[in-house]
Amino acid sequence: MELNSKFSPRAKEDYDLVSLAQQGDQKAFSKLMDRYRESIYFMVLKMVHNRDDAEDLTLEAFGKAFNNLKNYSADYAFSTWLFKIATNNCIDFIRKKRLLTTSLDSSSVANEDGEIPTIAVPDYNPNPEQSVIKEQRAERIRQVIEKLSPKYKQLIELRYFDELSYEEIAEQLDLPLGTVKAQLFRAKEMLYNLLKDTQEKY
Repeated sequence: MELNSKFSPRAKEDYDLVSLAQQGDQKAFSKLMDRYRESIYFMVLKMVHNRDDAEDLTLEAFGKAFNNLKNYSADYAFSTWLFKIATNNCIDFIRKKRLLTTSLDSSSVANEDGEIPTIAVPDYNPNPEQSVIKEQRAERIRQVIEKLSPKYKQLIELRYFDELSYEEIAEQLDLPLGTVKAQLFRAKEMLYNLLKDTQEKY
C-alpha cells in the first residue's frame, strides 16, 4: 500500500498499526480497537437507540473490518474506512429490522373508490419442516460452542443463552468491562469461523 501524503500523524500511526495487523499482530488489532471502540459505539447508538444493539453492532463492525483488512486502501484514513463499515452495518441492521415490522396503519385509509384495502400479513410461525431445521441448526451451534475453550464458551452462553448485558457479565465474572467486550469479540469470531468450517463440510 502507498501511504496518502495528506494523512495526519494519527492517520499515519493507524496505517502502521494496520500494516502490523495485516501480518497477524494481535496487539495492533487491540490498539486499533481501543482507539476507536468508544467513538464507533456512540455513533452506532445514535442510529439504533439501543445500548445492547449498539454494543453488538460495534463488535460486528470491528469484526468485518479486521476480516477485510486486505481490502483496505491507504487512499483513505483507516478511521474513515472503519466508520463507513460501521455505518453500512447499521443501515443493514435497521433495514432488516424494518422488514420484520409490518405497519398496519394504512389499513384504515380508504382508496379512491372508498374501499379500505386489506393488508396481507405473512404468517411467520414456522411450519413443521422449518421447526425441524431450526432445531437442527440450534443443535449444530450448541455442538460448535462445545469446541470453544471454557472461557469463550462461558461468555457466549452468558451473552446469547442467558441474555445478560455486558455489564452483568463483567459483574458476574468479576472482569473489567473492556476485557469482557474484547473477549466476546474474540469468542464470536472463533464461533463464526467454526460454524463456517462446519457448513463447508456438509
